[in-house]
Amino acid sequence: MLRDDQIEEILKLVDFRMSKGEIGNFFRNADHPKFVECGDQVLRNFLNGLVIYLRGTKENPKNPMDIIAIHKKEAQPKEFREKSFDKLRIKKEDDNKKTVAPKKKFVAKKLVKKEPIVEKVQFKNGKKKSE
Repeated sequence: MLRDDQIEEILKLVDFRMSKGEIGNFFRNADHPKFVECGDQVLRNFLNGLVIYLRGTKENPKNPMDIIAIHKKEAQPKEFREKSFDKLRIKKEDDNKKTVAPKKKFVAKKLVKKEPIVEKVQFKNGKKKSE
């Protein structure tokens, strides 16, 4: 759950410099034209930097659980995101002077057996019947 700037910071701990754009290319879809595979050197340096980031150095050790707790506090809880979305919906309602319809709840429908379509299809194979 790291952002690209945090990954860049981790790589700087082991003196391996990469831009955010280069880091973003690793996370693209494989068929994207700017997709780049993450090489062994990048992965090795990232893992070494991650160890320093979480544990610290021999001279300045850290507790990894403290670092993880800090990241959890920075992440927005789900309730906050939902409340902010509701605020945006209300704001949009005020701007447009229209009411926003509430979301429809999913209702499961009964499954009805249908006739197979294959039985209705006639195969002529391009030949005309002679009468």
